[in-house]
Amino acid sequence: MSQPHPAVQPSLFIPHGGGPSFFMPDPSGTWTRMGEYLRALPRALPEPPRAILVISGHWEESAFAFTGASAHPGLIYDYYGFPPETYRLTWPAPGAPWLAERGAELLRAAGLPAAIDPARGFDHGVFVPLKVAFPEAEVPVVQMSLHASLDPALHLAAGAALAPLRDEGVLVLGSGMSFHNLRAMGDPRVAEPSREFDRWLTEAAAADPRERAERLAKWAQAPFARLCHPREEHLLPLMVAAGASREAGTQDYSEMVLGGAVSAFRFA
Repeated sequence: MSQPHPAVQPSLFIPHGGGPSFFMPDPSGTWTRMGEYLRALPRALPEPPRAILVISGHWEESAFAFTGASAHPGLIYDYYGFPPETYRLTWPAPGAPWLAERGAELLRAAGLPAAIDPARGFDHGVFVPLKVAFPEAEVPVVQMSLHASLDPALHLAAGAALAPLRDEGVLVLGSGMSFHNLRAMGDPRVAEPSREFDRWLTEAAAADPRERAERLAKWAQAPFARLCHPREEHLLPLMVAAGASREAGTQDYSEMVLGGAVSAFRFA
């Protein structure tokens, strides 16, 4: 008897917060709404995903690399200066070697460099937001690196190459921050410039795919782009998520966080 075909999953770009922010006391409620958004993610999917491919802004390699060897990848606590208990967080999600192989195969078929890392675990761009969204840690997960060139067009092309995964029941998930200037956080002078960049980003995401790709490839020309992203590694997961869809994107979360406008985007 044949297996039912999985539902087509969206591709998403989500904010992953600040370090282990969701697992610390938060008396001012800085992370409340973002946490609520992440917890609601599973209910916004057509069905539980067969697996999740996460592109995190915290891993860069000379080729697009995939975690792929371990049945239960370890966690990389790549944040600094937080309470000791945040370095004891656990999230034992299974790996998915088949997905790593499939992802690498799709990229290579598109002429893009790809590799599988036999030792890499999940960094906090993966396990922190997914521990909120999928606390049971039952869905298999693979992490994909950014390309060290940080070329936006290359990441859009990678997303396009990976688009067939969505038809196979895989959730393509870009994990970063739409505003990421740590030195400017909390500075009231950043609020309005960040809102202007956020408006530009929302309009670009909602454009038809060809125009969207052209705009996002030239994101650095957007208003206040380099103020919001002195370095673009936290924005590039959006390029992969956008590239994986031929539909207009929608902003499905937005708020001011520590003085900057932060958004999430969904691509059907």
